[in-house]
Amino acid sequence: MQLTDYIKQFDSGKCLPLVEEFYTLQGEGYHTGRAAYFIRIGGCDVGCAWCDSKLSWNPEIFPPVSVDEIVAHAEVYPGRAIVVTGGEPSLYPLDYLCSVFKRKGFQTFIETSGAYDLSGQWDWICLSPKQQQPPIGGIHLKADELKVIISEPNDIHWAEENSRLVKSSCQLYLQPEWSKFSSIIPWLVDYAMNNPKWKISLQAHKFMHIP
Repeated sequence: MQLTDYIKQFDSGKCLPLVEEFYTLQGEGYHTGRAAYFIRIGGCDVGCAWCDSKLSWNPEIFPPVSVDEIVAHAEVYPGRAIVVTGGEPSLYPLDYLCSVFKRKGFQTFIETSGAYDLSGQWDWICLSPKQQQPPIGGIHLKADELKVIISEPNDIHWAEENSRLVKSSCQLYLQPEWSKFSSIIPWLVDYAMNNPKWKISLQAHKFMHIP
């Protein structure tokens, strides 16, 4: 079955194919170190070769879970921020999820490649664009954070191309791809030092050995 056909059953947004949910510290980008409840939704057709959550690509292996149930799980923890990630969460209507979390006093954050129209009400949008399936029009100007994964020197050109499309207040991050960290980080540090509009995002959760 085509991915787009399968996800039509989630049109109400009241259930989602939940891969995993957990309470931890944000490990990347602007909110690094902040306590948050992570919600990983299944389904992705962007297909990054270096993806560390390839299991999430096929939503059919994850039974639909009620958004109300997910909210109830998050409420148990003291943090009042959620991070919706994937997979590619923009495949799904997220208005209902955001409205329920907002009523409960949560801030809503999302991490997306921008490959599809984004629904929902978000306090923070992290755009992580991918060359093989570029973001659709308009998402750049909504982004609060641009986080570009760097796995080889040529990826810098992609990062710069996207940086010209975001609003002036958008935070700009270059993130070394984890499996190539040791070879990438020396020259990436030099690049950021010579181009100070950029900051380096490290996957701090991997250094801390937390989810």
